[in-house]
Amino acid sequence: MARALEAVDSEHPEGTPGYDNKGYSVLQQHVQFFDRNHDGIIYPWEIYAGLRAVGFNVVLSFISAISINLALSYVTLPVPTFFARAFKTSLFPIMNNTAALSADSIALLPNPIFPIYISKIHKGKHGSDTGVYDTEGRFVPNKFEELWTKFSNTHLQKLTFKELMGMIDALRVAWDPFGWFANKSEWILTYLLAKDEEGLIHKESVRGVYDGSFFYQVENARKKKALAKQKFKM
Repeated sequence: MARALEAVDSEHPEGTPGYDNKGYSVLQQHVQFFDRNHDGIIYPWEIYAGLRAVGFNVVLSFISAISINLALSYVTLPVPTFFARAFKTSLFPIMNNTAALSADSIALLPNPIFPIYISKIHKGKHGSDTGVYDTEGRFVPNKFEELWTKFSNTHLQKLTFKELMGMIDALRVAWDPFGWFANKSEWILTYLLAKDEEGLIHKESVRGVYDGSFFYQVENARKKKALAKQKFKM
Protein backbone atom coordinates (compact mmCIF):
# COMPACT_ATOMS: atom_id res chain seq x y z
CA MET A 1 0.00 0.00 0.00
CA ALA A 2 1.30 3.44 -0.93
CA ARG A 3 2.30 5.70 1.94
CA ALA A 4 1.61 9.42 1.61
CA LEU A 5 3.94 10.85 4.24
CA GLU A 6 6.60 8.27 5.15
CA ALA A 7 9.20 6.42 3.10
CA VAL A 8 8.88 3.05 4.82
CA ASP A 9 10.71 -0.21 4.29
CA SER A 10 11.13 -3.49 6.16
CA GLU A 11 13.73 -1.93 8.47
CA HIS A 12 11.86 1.36 8.99
CA PRO A 13 8.11 0.66 9.23
CA GLU A 14 7.48 4.22 10.47
CA GLY A 15 9.80 5.99 8.06
CA THR A 16 12.90 8.00 8.95
CA PRO A 17 13.20 8.35 12.76
CA GLY A 18 12.89 11.95 13.96
CA TYR A 19 12.33 13.34 10.48
CA ASP A 20 9.65 16.04 10.22
CA ASN A 21 7.72 15.54 7.01
CA LYS A 22 5.88 18.87 7.48
CA GLY A 23 2.76 17.31 6.00
CA TYR A 24 4.38 16.96 2.57
CA SER A 25 3.98 13.89 0.40
CA VAL A 26 7.15 11.79 0.10
CA LEU A 27 7.83 13.18 -3.38
CA GLN A 28 7.38 16.73 -2.05
CA GLN A 29 9.78 15.88 0.78
CA HIS A 30 12.28 14.69 -1.82
CA VAL A 31 12.45 18.15 -3.42
CA GLN A 32 11.73 20.33 -0.36
CA PHE A 33 15.44 20.45 0.56
CA PHE A 34 16.03 22.57 -2.54
CA ASP A 35 13.43 25.16 -1.51
CA ARG A 36 16.10 27.16 0.26
CA ASN A 37 13.83 30.03 1.37
CA HIS A 38 10.87 27.75 2.23
CA ASP A 39 8.29 29.55 0.10
CA GLY A 40 7.00 26.46 -1.69
CA ILE A 41 8.69 27.40 -4.98
CA ILE A 42 12.07 26.15 -6.22
CA TYR A 43 14.01 28.40 -8.59
CA PRO A 44 17.08 27.36 -10.63
CA TRP A 45 19.44 29.20 -8.29
CA GLU A 46 17.98 27.28 -5.34
CA ILE A 47 18.62 23.95 -7.08
CA TYR A 48 22.17 25.16 -7.68
CA ALA A 49 22.60 26.19 -4.02
CA GLY A 50 21.21 22.86 -2.80
CA LEU A 51 23.49 20.81 -5.01
CA ARG A 52 26.49 22.83 -3.90
CA ALA A 53 25.43 22.33 -0.27
CA VAL A 54 25.67 18.55 -0.64
CA GLY A 55 29.05 18.69 -2.37
CA PHE A 56 28.55 18.80 -6.13
CA ASN A 57 30.96 20.99 -8.08
CA VAL A 58 30.08 24.29 -9.76
CA VAL A 59 29.78 22.95 -13.31
CA LEU A 60 27.61 19.93 -12.51
CA SER A 61 25.42 21.98 -10.17
CA PHE A 62 24.86 24.65 -12.83
CA ILE A 63 24.03 22.20 -15.61
CA SER A 64 21.76 20.18 -13.34
CA ALA A 65 19.91 23.26 -12.08
CA ILE A 66 19.13 24.45 -15.60
CA SER A 67 18.11 20.99 -16.80
CA ILE A 68 15.90 20.18 -13.81
CA ASN A 69 14.00 23.46 -13.87
CA LEU A 70 13.56 23.38 -17.65
CA ALA A 71 12.11 19.88 -17.38
CA LEU A 72 9.82 20.38 -14.39
CA SER A 73 8.75 24.02 -14.30
CA TYR A 74 5.94 24.13 -16.86
CA VAL A 75 4.04 21.07 -15.65
CA THR A 76 4.04 22.30 -12.04
CA LEU A 77 2.88 25.86 -12.71
CA PRO A 78 -0.48 26.86 -11.19
CA VAL A 79 -3.27 28.04 -13.46
CA PRO A 80 -3.70 31.84 -13.20
CA THR A 81 -7.05 32.72 -11.59
CA PHE A 82 -8.25 34.76 -14.58
CA PHE A 83 -7.63 31.98 -17.08
CA ALA A 84 -9.06 29.35 -14.77
CA ARG A 85 -12.29 31.32 -14.41
CA ALA A 86 -12.51 31.99 -18.15
CA PHE A 87 -11.88 28.34 -18.96
CA LYS A 88 -14.69 27.22 -16.67
CA THR A 89 -17.27 29.80 -17.74
CA SER A 90 -16.80 31.71 -21.00
CA LEU A 91 -14.71 29.36 -23.09
CA PHE A 92 -16.31 26.05 -22.20
CA PRO A 93 -19.77 26.66 -20.66
CA ILE A 94 -20.49 22.95 -20.61
CA MET A 95 -17.99 22.63 -17.76
CA ASN A 96 -20.36 24.60 -15.52
CA ASN A 97 -22.60 21.58 -15.46
CA THR A 98 -19.80 19.10 -14.86
CA ALA A 99 -16.70 19.18 -12.70
CA ALA A 100 -14.76 22.28 -11.69
CA LEU A 101 -11.37 22.93 -13.24
CA SER A 102 -8.97 20.37 -11.84
CA ALA A 103 -6.28 21.47 -9.41
CA ASP A 104 -3.94 19.42 -11.58
CA SER A 105 -4.55 21.53 -14.70
CA ILE A 106 -1.45 23.18 -16.13
CA ALA A 107 -0.78 26.82 -16.92
CA LEU A 108 -1.23 28.20 -20.42
CA LEU A 109 2.22 29.80 -20.74
CA PRO A 110 5.65 28.92 -19.29
CA ASN A 111 7.29 31.14 -16.69
CA PRO A 112 10.55 32.67 -18.04
CA ILE A 113 12.46 32.05 -14.80
CA PHE A 114 11.32 28.41 -14.63
CA PRO A 115 10.07 28.01 -11.05
CA ILE A 116 9.03 24.59 -9.78
CA TYR A 117 5.95 24.57 -7.53
CA ILE A 118 6.29 21.92 -4.84
CA SER A 119 2.52 21.52 -4.49
CA LYS A 120 2.32 20.13 -8.03
CA ILE A 121 5.63 18.28 -8.24
CA HIS A 122 3.75 15.00 -8.81
CA LYS A 123 2.86 16.32 -12.28
CA GLY A 124 6.55 16.02 -13.15
CA LYS A 125 6.64 12.24 -12.72
CA HIS A 126 8.09 10.68 -15.88
CA GLY A 127 8.11 7.26 -17.46
CA SER A 128 10.83 4.59 -17.31
CA ASP A 129 11.23 5.18 -13.56
CA THR A 130 11.19 2.78 -10.60
CA GLY A 131 7.53 3.29 -9.69
CA VAL A 132 8.57 3.97 -6.08
CA TYR A 133 6.61 7.22 -6.33
CA ASP A 134 3.06 6.82 -7.59
CA THR A 135 1.23 9.44 -9.66
CA GLU A 136 0.22 11.31 -6.49
CA GLY A 137 3.75 11.46 -5.11
CA ARG A 138 3.19 8.75 -2.53
CA PHE A 139 5.85 6.16 -1.61
CA VAL A 140 5.20 2.57 -2.73
CA PRO A 141 7.12 0.27 -0.32
CA ASN A 142 6.89 -2.94 -2.36
CA LYS A 143 8.37 -1.18 -5.40
CA PHE A 144 11.26 0.07 -3.26
CA GLU A 145 11.92 -3.39 -1.81
CA GLU A 146 11.80 -4.82 -5.32
CA LEU A 147 14.82 -2.75 -6.36
CA TRP A 148 16.98 -4.62 -3.86
CA THR A 149 15.56 -8.12 -4.30
CA LYS A 150 15.90 -7.93 -8.11
CA PHE A 151 19.08 -5.94 -8.67
CA SER A 152 21.24 -6.19 -5.51
CA ASN A 153 23.02 -9.43 -6.43
CA THR A 154 26.61 -8.88 -5.26
CA HIS A 155 26.18 -7.27 -1.84
CA LEU A 156 23.20 -7.44 0.51
CA GLN A 157 21.09 -4.26 0.23
CA LYS A 158 23.80 -2.49 -1.76
CA LEU A 159 24.15 -1.75 -5.47
CA THR A 160 27.32 -1.62 -7.51
CA PHE A 161 27.51 0.88 -10.37
CA LYS A 162 27.14 -1.98 -12.86
CA GLU A 163 24.03 -3.25 -11.07
CA LEU A 164 22.63 0.28 -11.00
CA MET A 165 23.10 0.66 -14.75
CA GLY A 166 21.47 -2.73 -15.26
CA MET A 167 18.50 -1.61 -13.18
CA ILE A 168 18.12 1.58 -15.22
CA ASP A 169 18.16 -0.38 -18.48
CA ALA A 170 15.59 -2.86 -17.13
CA LEU A 171 13.21 -0.01 -16.29
CA ARG A 172 13.21 1.47 -19.79
CA VAL A 173 9.82 1.73 -21.46
CA ALA A 174 9.57 1.67 -25.26
CA TRP A 175 9.49 5.01 -27.09
CA ASP A 176 10.26 7.05 -23.98
CA PRO A 177 13.53 8.92 -24.67
CA PHE A 178 12.76 11.67 -22.14
CA GLY A 179 12.10 9.09 -19.43
CA TRP A 180 15.28 7.18 -20.32
CA PHE A 181 17.40 10.30 -20.06
CA ALA A 182 15.69 11.65 -16.93
CA ASN A 183 15.87 8.37 -15.01
CA LYS A 184 19.53 7.76 -15.87
CA SER A 185 20.47 11.35 -14.98
CA GLU A 186 18.68 11.15 -11.61
CA TRP A 187 20.31 7.87 -10.68
CA ILE A 188 23.80 8.97 -11.71
CA LEU A 189 23.45 12.04 -9.47
CA THR A 190 22.17 9.78 -6.69
CA TYR A 191 25.13 7.44 -7.15
CA LEU A 192 27.67 10.29 -7.07
CA LEU A 193 26.09 11.65 -3.89
CA ALA A 194 25.45 8.43 -1.98
CA LYS A 195 28.22 5.99 -2.96
CA ASP A 196 30.56 4.81 -0.22
CA GLU A 197 34.34 4.37 -0.39
CA GLU A 198 33.89 1.04 -2.18
CA GLY A 199 31.66 2.57 -4.85
CA LEU A 200 28.45 1.03 -3.51
CA ILE A 201 25.14 2.74 -2.75
CA HIS A 202 23.25 1.48 0.29
CA LYS A 203 19.55 0.80 0.61
CA GLU A 204 19.23 3.18 3.57
CA SER A 205 20.94 6.03 1.73
CA VAL A 206 18.65 5.60 -1.27
CA ARG A 207 15.58 5.52 0.99
CA GLY A 208 16.84 8.79 2.49
CA VAL A 209 17.13 10.28 -0.99
CA TYR A 210 13.52 9.34 -1.70
CA ASP A 211 12.21 11.24 1.35
CA GLY A 212 14.90 13.95 1.21
CA SER A 213 16.33 13.22 4.66
CA PHE A 214 19.67 12.12 3.18
CA PHE A 215 20.24 15.58 1.70
CA TYR A 216 19.99 17.17 5.14
CA GLN A 217 22.32 14.54 6.60
CA VAL A 218 24.97 15.23 3.96
CA GLU A 219 24.65 19.00 4.29
CA ASN A 220 24.93 18.85 8.11
CA ALA A 221 27.93 16.52 7.92
CA ARG A 222 29.68 18.90 5.52
CA LYS A 223 28.95 21.88 7.79
CA LYS A 224 30.37 20.06 10.82
CA LYS A 225 33.46 19.05 8.86
CA ALA A 226 34.02 22.63 7.67
CA LEU A 227 33.54 23.98 11.21
CA ALA A 228 36.01 21.44 12.61
CA LYS A 229 38.54 22.44 9.96
CA GLN A 230 38.17 26.11 10.89
CA LYS A 231 38.67 25.37 14.58
CA PHE A 232 41.75 23.29 13.79
CA LYS A 233 43.28 26.22 11.85
CA MET A 234 42.64 28.56 14.77
